[in-house]
Amino acid sequence: MVSEGFFVDSLKKFAGGRAGRLLLLFLGGALTGLTLIFNEVGLFEWLMLVPAAYVLVDLARRQDTKLKSSYGYGFVFFMSFYLVIYHWFIYLYPLEFTGMSRISAAIVVLTGSVGMPLLQSLCGGLVFVMTVLLGRTRMVRKHPTMIPFLAASLWVIFEWSQTQYWSGVPWGRLAIGQCNMPAMIGTASLLGSYLITFFLVAVNFSLATALYEKPKAGLCISLAVGMFVFNAGMGGLLNYLDAKKPEEIITAAVIQPNIGSADKWDIELSEIVDICESYTLEAAVSNPDLIIWPETAVPVVLQTSPNTTRRLSEMSVECGIPVLVGMFTEDEKGRDYNSLVLFEPDGSYGEQVYSKRRLVPFAEFIPWRSFFTFLIPPLTEIAMLEEDVYPGRDSGLIESGGVVLGPFICFDSIYESLTIETLRDGAQILVLSTNDSWFYDSAAGRMHLSQAKLRAVESRRWVLRAANTGISAVITPSGQATQILRPLVGGYIVAQVGVRDNMTLYMRVGNIIVAAAALFCLLPLFAGLCPRSRNFF
Repeated sequence: MVSEGFFVDSLKKFAGGRAGRLLLLFLGGALTGLTLIFNEVGLFEWLMLVPAAYVLVDLARRQDTKLKSSYGYGFVFFMSFYLVIYHWFIYLYPLEFTGMSRISAAIVVLTGSVGMPLLQSLCGGLVFVMTVLLGRTRMVRKHPTMIPFLAASLWVIFEWSQTQYWSGVPWGRLAIGQCNMPAMIGTASLLGSYLITFFLVAVNFSLATALYEKPKAGLCISLAVGMFVFNAGMGGLLNYLDAKKPEEIITAAVIQPNIGSADKWDIELSEIVDICESYTLEAAVSNPDLIIWPETAVPVVLQTSPNTTRRLSEMSVECGIPVLVGMFTEDEKGRDYNSLVLFEPDGSYGEQVYSKRRLVPFAEFIPWRSFFTFLIPPLTEIAMLEEDVYPGRDSGLIESGGVVLGPFICFDSIYESLTIETLRDGAQILVLSTNDSWFYDSAAGRMHLSQAKLRAVESRRWVLRAANTGISAVITPSGQATQILRPLVGGYIVAQVGVRDNMTLYMRVGNIIVAAAALFCLLPLFAGLCPRSRNFF
């Protein structure tokens, strides 16, 4: 008992000093970030936030905490988290395929590896400020065990907010760290990956509160264990029940030509088509119902490249199999789109086209072009095209052989709202074409794959993922990548996948958890304004 009390008192003293707080925040942010990069240690994510959580609990319980200081501490935590998350930008150097100088490439890489964490952290600091503000309310002072759930709610809102604007890329979803453990992400079919984020934050903060509030330790530990067991148990049960559902089976193939962004502009177009066609003909021997090529596998515009499109059409006719090809399309106003075009075995093509809805900033379009041209000119040199690409306007479902395909291209897959729209429109299988060659074989490719796993579980759909240089994969509705082509190799996958019509709870209700989180955060504020509630709360 003496040693336990000494430890708690020493921890409070250490976390009460500026240096101690900064160290705990840095450790919590960096270690949590590592669990997202290395899914193999994802189980530790349920503990890695505890050091930072302890600091925030301490700040929230102190009535003299300055909001400016709490924002600064929050900024430090999120910077350490996102610097780890976005470390892979260094692998892009020297960006040879853009033709820019090494100095310009260094500026771009530095902007990405530091600038993106900076943008995210400027908003993330508000999570600390709001937690401290809510900690001052009468309700939370009386019931400190609310802090873990308030912090979790604020984090959910923060993650969701990153999907609402171009600079808030949701690359650091906490649920990514759990993607190697199907049971741990199974509950995403209920309320999305945000539910897993909620549990992760609430468990870590409950453990931190147990260390800080000794009289509440038993309750907090029980809450932490209960949430962990519920998430794992319910996730496993949902996966088990889902696997029992009957489904029509089709055979599909995905092609990985191993042609990177730089190569597409350096080698002859005919050679690109030759490589893709050779893998397609090999896969066609297994007589699949559909063959999928990666994003911009053929870097030409459908409407202005008759020779190439004729060859692609002849290939589909020869195989007797529909082929979904990544290429550019153009509308009547001359605007370019990053698209997937279905070439059918009857010789028709261009009738069913999907265009990418969420474009990559600075690669496919330049936001605030005048501003960035003046401030950081090299950022405007990354794009391979002379003009901005335009975003698609709808889910662009593609019907092939009586099966409704829900297509996505690259960046689309990290935004759950697009999956919700696509499923509600009637998609039975999700098809994802992507170009991750920018990432080479860095952790970014694995993190991008994990996003696809989350979309599979949220929708309970099979996902067919075709990537130019990898990682191509077939993902089950439980989030398992059953067949994988590793990065930087050529090849193809032929697999049997299920056709599904069921709608998960999440696909029906959408991001209702975000609204619930916001209402829960307002509860302590409203309780303080209501005189009759003061004695109760």
